[in-house]
Amino acid sequence: MNYWLVKSEPFKYSWDQFNKDGRAVWDGVRNFAARNNLRSMKIGDLVLFYHSNEGKDIVGIAKVVKEYYQDPTTDDTNWVVVDIAPVESLEKPVSLEQIKAEPMLKDMQLVRLGRLSVSAVTQAEFDKVLQMSKG
Repeated sequence: MNYWLVKSEPFKYSWDQFNKDGRAVWDGVRNFAARNNLRSMKIGDLVLFYHSNEGKDIVGIAKVVKEYYQDPTTDDTNWVVVDIAPVESLEKPVSLEQIKAEPMLKDMQLVRLGRLSVSAVTQAEFDKVLQMSKG
């Protein structure tokens, strides 16, 4: 299993809306590195859901429920999407500030490649974020 992080601005698509919807097509990615990460996602992989711009925190866990296919929002075959579904909300959101202050997470792509909308997460990073969410 692999681990990932996706970003969404809460005013555009929030964790709460995602939970109401029960599933989402993760579309609109227009960065080649993020696109390559989408192509690497497999069914069952776990995904941290991050609120960007407002809040700036990881708020929940999702899972990949459909592997990549052509992004239906464009005719350009360079771009793909995956389908994800919510798994659970974190007990407490984990802020970007907390992540940056944690030495174990200093190499996390969220920190190093801040503008990347879909990033890889190691199992150790994933586990640390979950631990931090429990206080």
